[in-house]
Amino acid sequence: MVFPSSYRTFSDQEDPATTVPCSYAPLPDGARPAGDPASRRRPTKGLLMIVSGVLVVGFLVAFLGEKGSNSSNAEGAVSLAAPMNSTVSPHTLEPVSRGVSAGVSEKSNRMFAGAKVPSFPWSNSMLSWQRTAFHFQPEKNWMNDPNGPMFYKGWYHFFYQYNPNAAVWGDIVWGHAVSRDLIHWMHLPLAMVADQWYDVSGVWTGSATLLPDGQVVMLYTGFTNESVQVQNLAYPANLSDPLLVDWVKYSGNPVLVPPPGINTMDFRDPTTAWYTPDGKWRITIGSKLNKTGISLVYDTEDFKSYERMDGVLHAVQGTGMWECVDFYPVSKNGGNGLDTSVDGPGVKHVFKASLDDDRSDYYALGTYDHKTTKWTPDDPKIDVGIGLKYDYGKFYASKTFYDQNKKRRVLWSWISESDSEAADMKRGWASLQNIPRTVSFDKKTGSNLLQWPVEEIESLRMTRKDFSNLEVPAGSVVPLNVGEATQLDIIAEFEIDKEALDRTSGADVEYSCGASGGAAARGALGPFGLLVLTDDSLSEQTPVYFYIAKGADGNLKTFFCSDQSRSSEASDVDKLIYGSTVPVLNGEKLTLRILVDHSIVESFAQGGRTCITSRVYPTKAIFGGSRLFLFNNATETSITTSLQIWKMNSAFIHPFHH
Repeated sequence: MVFPSSYRTFSDQEDPATTVPCSYAPLPDGARPAGDPASRRRPTKGLLMIVSGVLVVGFLVAFLGEKGSNSSNAEGAVSLAAPMNSTVSPHTLEPVSRGVSAGVSEKSNRMFAGAKVPSFPWSNSMLSWQRTAFHFQPEKNWMNDPNGPMFYKGWYHFFYQYNPNAAVWGDIVWGHAVSRDLIHWMHLPLAMVADQWYDVSGVWTGSATLLPDGQVVMLYTGFTNESVQVQNLAYPANLSDPLLVDWVKYSGNPVLVPPPGINTMDFRDPTTAWYTPDGKWRITIGSKLNKTGISLVYDTEDFKSYERMDGVLHAVQGTGMWECVDFYPVSKNGGNGLDTSVDGPGVKHVFKASLDDDRSDYYALGTYDHKTTKWTPDDPKIDVGIGLKYDYGKFYASKTFYDQNKKRRVLWSWISESDSEAADMKRGWASLQNIPRTVSFDKKTGSNLLQWPVEEIESLRMTRKDFSNLEVPAGSVVPLNVGEATQLDIIAEFEIDKEALDRTSGADVEYSCGASGGAAARGALGPFGLLVLTDDSLSEQTPVYFYIAKGADGNLKTFFCSDQSRSSEASDVDKLIYGSTVPVLNGEKLTLRILVDHSIVESFAQGGRTCITSRVYPTKAIFGGSRLFLFNNATETSITTSLQIWKMNSAFIHPFHH
């Protein structure tokens, strides 16, 4: 694309002419709201460092004498265990709500809201095992949304919503870390803290835009001293610093306030800007009108003053508030990612919204018209909020960025906890980020995206075991001799007995991952897959599996599911069954990849057409007690499976040093 030779810059610190008038008075110098911690002050180098890094502990990977790449046979089959009983302690938990009163989505685990839940007596050993080895997380306290990811002067930058004071949501500022490879990280001082009237109640989610002349723009939502959501501008203090340690907030903030007709707490999360043929930059911001989710559109030349465009980029009735909207192009040819400003006949546009109502990230493919500022879905039946999800498990507030270093689009997401807040506080931390994923258009189906872990994760692979053409009879469980199974990268493919497939009669029964009994419920052609984070007795197990439903018309529908119902003997964790359908084309084998990293399991079916992220908190299947099994709980077919399984090393996550 062509950019103009000169720009109106945003970096002037004093420009009263571009200040947006508003009714909200700034705090007087030195004044702070009641209860505002004195620690809220502007970060400078050498102060407010995040003392972090993953502690190196001796239990991470047991080699058990395995070296290099080996070929092994499975051991004897055993029967599938029945569901377990939960362990109950005399203490009960009463969850509290966090975030909703401030106008954002629920930030606490409300699965047990309204009920007094028996708490589990977690030991320090159990809680320490839950900390991941190669997923990004701060050393302590609370983290949620990813913010402003980008690649700048040789470094990947990752900002995130962070509470420096506790392992629960609140006191939100921006954490900051950098990496050369998206795997190993170095924490930096806090990028932005809540020190101005327009963000004193929270420095909330935002996005980065890299301008062609080398400038960096950061737009973010601030929660004001009057509980209003406004949009603010920040930029690096020193563009020659590749680590971008120091940030400056524009003196004319806020640059955008809620427009007429929009609730003051329904206006948040500005996107990365894209350049229009009219020579302006365009952003969209999530909101709602009654129960209709909408995305407002603004044009700007200097990121200080904005013009609201007529109408909305998109709207879907009944979907509620849209948070963390994302909008970007993908190539119809698949392959490389595209800069956010790219448009043309070979491009489709992805529209994604995080739904406040159900805390899921929905996306749809469609066509964007820059003249009308409208985006239209390819298929209205699977529009945003009613169709496809990025991920059918724990996956919210996601954000992509274009990685110009490797010409790919990379997806980050907040992975929340599904245990109790009391356990989080005892453990001292809460929430993870996913392993960053590449995102591309699935040109084979033409109707969905493909998500796949970034290639750099493979640098952590250590010893490998291969299992070739294992036959797993109907109704059996087969142990896989890989030793401790806490940190794994698993690639598997499955073939069903074709004769069994042909002779199985169809049925009109509709299958659902969440409502059809999980991995313990037997059908003619499923479920079958892997049991991860499982103890020797199978009393704790997390099945990740396929289920094939054959309709009365003989057509097949394939489901991909992850079952937490028997994942833990603890009583105070969610035990949901996640999943959805996955497209399988003629001639394709069923393929699966699973990343196991202590308390998180990320699963990818058919090259990433359907993805599921789970949080799992076993009490026995930890450390050396964690095992891996194949299972086939179908009634009428055997399966043949081949696997490659790597033990995974730990990533290095360091504190900041001058």
